[in-house]
Amino acid sequence: MKNLITLHSGAAAVAVKDPWELVDTQEGEAAPGASGSAYRILPLSDWRQLSEVAAKRSEATAEPMGVLLHPDDDPADLAPWIDRIALIALEFPSFRDGRAYTQAFVLRSRLGFRGELRAIGDVLRDQLVAMRHCGFSSFAVRGDRSAEDALKGLAGFDLIYARSVACPEPLFRRRLRAGEPGESDQPGT
Repeated sequence: MKNLITLHSGAAAVAVKDPWELVDTQEGEAAPGASGSAYRILPLSDWRQLSEVAAKRSEATAEPMGVLLHPDDDPADLAPWIDRIALIALEFPSFRDGRAYTQAFVLRSRLGFRGELRAIGDVLRDQLVAMRHCGFSSFAVRGDRSAEDALKGLAGFDLIYARSVACPEPLFRRRLRAGEPGESDQPGT
């Protein structure tokens, strides 16, 4: 994918090369402009079908395959395979559709997914910090936007008060642990 931002050890960078290809379900082939040597990201129904065939044959697939979850897909369907999936892509069909945030949180916190979690679709600069806090580790920025510009969205304001996947401890506990005064210790309270 072009316009891809990845996180490695907490640092964000624009990816030079991406080994993953999104497979078009209608055509059964990789998206236009993709090379034949990359790993495939398949929609949940196609991925499940391939996984079941491989399980019946008692064999693993020859290459890592990623799974694409649409907003209506239930991440819990991946529970039996969660430790064997290399990449899960979550679709944002519109910047107004936030169901993928919930899917990401469920995959990371409840299902324990540790692989790459990628945001695809209508992914914009202003969303990246919130996506990171939900557990995303890569972001396929919308094609008509600059990945370099979007990268600045991760360098801006990042203080979050509530707990998140990226920062499981709420701010007041982080401050207490660091020895900073709490709200009740503030003058005039």
